[in-house]
Amino acid sequence: MDEARAEVSQLERALRPSDHRAAVTAGFLGWTLDAFDFFLVVFTLTAIGEEFHKSDVEMALTLTLTLAFRPVGAFIFGLMADRYGRRLPLMIDLVFFSIIEVLSGLAPNYTAFLILRALFGIGMGGEWGVGASLAMEKVPPRLRGVLSGLLQEGYAVGYLLAAVCYFFLYPYFLHHPQLIGGLSAWRPLFFIGGIPALLVIYIRFGVKESEVWEKTKHATWGDLSRGIARNWKLLLYLALLMTMMNFASHGTQDLYPTFLERDWGFSPQKRAALTAFSMVGAIAGGLIFGLFSDRRGRRRAIVLSLVLGILAIPLWAFSPSLALLVAGAFLMQFMVQGAWGVIPAHITELSPDAVRGFLPGFAYQCGVLVAGTAPYLQARVAKHIGYTRTMALTALIVFSLAALVAALGRERRGITFGEEK
Repeated sequence: MDEARAEVSQLERALRPSDHRAAVTAGFLGWTLDAFDFFLVVFTLTAIGEEFHKSDVEMALTLTLTLAFRPVGAFIFGLMADRYGRRLPLMIDLVFFSIIEVLSGLAPNYTAFLILRALFGIGMGGEWGVGASLAMEKVPPRLRGVLSGLLQEGYAVGYLLAAVCYFFLYPYFLHHPQLIGGLSAWRPLFFIGGIPALLVIYIRFGVKESEVWEKTKHATWGDLSRGIARNWKLLLYLALLMTMMNFASHGTQDLYPTFLERDWGFSPQKRAALTAFSMVGAIAGGLIFGLFSDRRGRRRAIVLSLVLGILAIPLWAFSPSLALLVAGAFLMQFMVQGAWGVIPAHITELSPDAVRGFLPGFAYQCGVLVAGTAPYLQARVAKHIGYTRTMALTALIVFSLAALVAALGRERRGITFGEEK
């Protein structure tokens, strides 16, 4: 009886508003700053290529390499999260990728930059799974969908912040090189990427460990490995789902500023402004479809948003005017991130308690490993048919496949974590 009361008490403490708010805040900010650091490369892609004398295709390879190394980070930090708790791996990861981001701004040549972006991929891959498991294990089940949308849209907020930073600071540094010691204008932007290290202080003193993990943690590495092995079928399904979801996001985001530059002749500031506006749509979509998923189901929300995304392709890629281009950008990211807003809740609910630190994050990053080829492949195809047709064709194919994979899966909407046998 005493043990039962203790377990109930632990669960009640895990669901206290102040507790779950701190965890969601930490996960949101971690993912925001992670995305901010990644998208700085997206915005400065052509500028870095000019300094290193590399083509769009060669620079797109740096994005692909970053994405390809994310599973390594998810593997390392995910195992640590299930063995040692969520907080410590999250803090180590934040410091690691912050240091690598600053060093990227000091890269002397293309080869060094390529290596540093691969290392950054390890840090980027480790953050999502650990942060999502910590946050989703603490939030009330009835709010898991909408808070999942909030958490995931840290990615869109990071993209938005990168756009704002690029919009204001890049032109300023470009015209005032004496203020940065004669460095190229893109380099000091990466120094700002060291800010995530400060989040460690908040996590250390403001975020409590997941009590679901404390109840279900493995005593040995052997127990953990056997727990993962028992769920290999689920891992394969989640990896397939996340492959298609990552194709949907990276296929519509990573080379979008390049598309605006090459096919529309946009200046750096115009590219940043339109991208930032599209991320406002992304944030709204993530929250609205996340809330919808709490009411009508996770799979239904994902499929609906992707189908609506298909309908938005003509406006997004083939707009005859600037006004319609802006509307298309907003609607496209509203739908893409609408589908993504459901993902943290959906795949953490599908994952058993004992491997929730590892399974969702590793499956996610395995999907990134495959989908990370999107910017490189798009850049190559665009040399022959242009960015407009390339982006539209990519979106049509991957949205259709992602909707199909999501529809064929199952869901466990609203389950209570920590109660599995």
